[in-house]
Amino acid sequence: MREPRSLSRFYEATEQIVTIDRDSPPRVLFSGEDLLVEDLPVGTRVIYPKPPVEGLPNVKAAIRSAINRPEGCEPLHAMLRPGMKVTIALDDISLPLPPMRTPDVRQQVLEVILPLLAESGVDDVHLVVAVALHRHMTEAEMKRMVGAEIFDAFYPDRYYNHDAEDPDGLVTLGTTEHGEKVIINRRAAESDLLIYVNVNFVPMDGGHKSVGTGLTNYEGVKAHHTPHHIRKSHSYMDPERSEMHRSVDRIGRYIDRSLKVFHVETTVNNRMFDGPLDFLMKREEAYGETDRLKLAAMRAALKGLPAAAKRKIFQAVPAAYDVIAVAAGVTEPTHAKILKASWAQYAVDVDYQADVLVYGIPFVSPYNVNSILNPLLVQVMACGYFFNFYRGKPLLKPGGTLILTHPCSDVFDPVAHPSYIEFFHRLLPETRDAKVLEAKYEREFAENPTYVHLYRTGHAYHGAHPFFMWYWGENGRQHMGRIIAVGADNAQVPRLMGWDTAETLSEAIDMARSEHGRGAQVTMMHHPPIVMTQNLG
Repeated sequence: MREPRSLSRFYEATEQIVTIDRDSPPRVLFSGEDLLVEDLPVGTRVIYPKPPVEGLPNVKAAIRSAINRPEGCEPLHAMLRPGMKVTIALDDISLPLPPMRTPDVRQQVLEVILPLLAESGVDDVHLVVAVALHRHMTEAEMKRMVGAEIFDAFYPDRYYNHDAEDPDGLVTLGTTEHGEKVIINRRAAESDLLIYVNVNFVPMDGGHKSVGTGLTNYEGVKAHHTPHHIRKSHSYMDPERSEMHRSVDRIGRYIDRSLKVFHVETTVNNRMFDGPLDFLMKREEAYGETDRLKLAAMRAALKGLPAAAKRKIFQAVPAAYDVIAVAAGVTEPTHAKILKASWAQYAVDVDYQADVLVYGIPFVSPYNVNSILNPLLVQVMACGYFFNFYRGKPLLKPGGTLILTHPCSDVFDPVAHPSYIEFFHRLLPETRDAKVLEAKYEREFAENPTYVHLYRTGHAYHGAHPFFMWYWGENGRQHMGRIIAVGADNAQVPRLMGWDTAETLSEAIDMARSEHGRGAQVTMMHHPPIVMTQNLG
């Protein structure tokens, strides 16, 4: 029986939602280091990102304006005096994704602030990368982030990674009213002024999360990265409805009462591709002959390459992001301005929930820059980030089916993710219950001397990090009825994570319809670049 022809566009909520008809072209899905071209069933709704917001015409002028007219406090220059001790903390390269073209916005902020400090007689200045439990950035990554001139002037004695396992480098400020320990970097705590330079890539970032999470230790992160907090967080991208952010805010407010903190927050648009790859920013029905030839050539070139080579090619292409907003001052009003700009770029209004949700998982996450998207990180993207790319109601109905495309290869980077290997192959075969994992094994991994050593002296994520990555998908797992991985190159990885598998997207959709009926509403989230839904009804 043939399905009825549907409308070619769905305009009720926004022109960013397209409904597939019989004449619609195939859609392009990222799947790890590959591009899939798939026909979707008639009636499928495809949610596309908004076009990029126009970038600021002069980023440094915007930075100067923000620090001279800050939110809730006096201008930065008025806070400075000769002989002060100042620490500038910086977000690490977990964002934006992929890394932006140089000059990075963090470099541009420093190029405004550092001369101002020097002119004010402030020469005791340290730059600290707020890695928290992430891996320490490499020398080359640190140089790229701030530029050669700043790097040469400060590295390594006055430009370095925060060390969450240095007992002499941390200080406990106190405890919140909810019993959360407030622990931060000692240099930052003992400074006369702490300046935090943030890149607010998505609405989850920035605000109180910057200092309280970026400059703390395992105990500080553990305060809110728990299965309990995650289950009660109704979208990480909607901080007002996130239990995790409520804890983060309590810690951050305690810090603000204890220290003098000045935030410089920035956000970027979603111009991920341009030049030869600009066709990836377009809707498929807008492809011209040249775009189709580019896509075919790119797929052919990738097809014959090993995964490591394809990964290297994708990671070598920086994103063409433009800075669209800068704000500075005290934490909360500064963050509110940036959140408004971020949602204006990402939010697509919807007025429904889907039975079946489809998306491709790309090659990169915040936790594998210049590395491998291992199976645990595929899970983080599927059940953590992408599921939580909403405001209000989730795009997927409770008990709905998620279909993702990714090879799910059983491959890990032993340098960056050593504790992930043990977590995945030793613990998940025993249990996927986040609360059991937390109670039985988390501290064992956190205090494992080998993992502590690799974190402190190398470029490994903290021993506890894989636990937080598993918890990160907890609210998604609790919400979804079924997850189907398409194109997995093995059966073991999806099975360990509790997922089903299908060889093709069509097969997966048929599997989902067997549960939800032939009339099941199917929706595809068209990543990249980032798109989020907003359903406030």
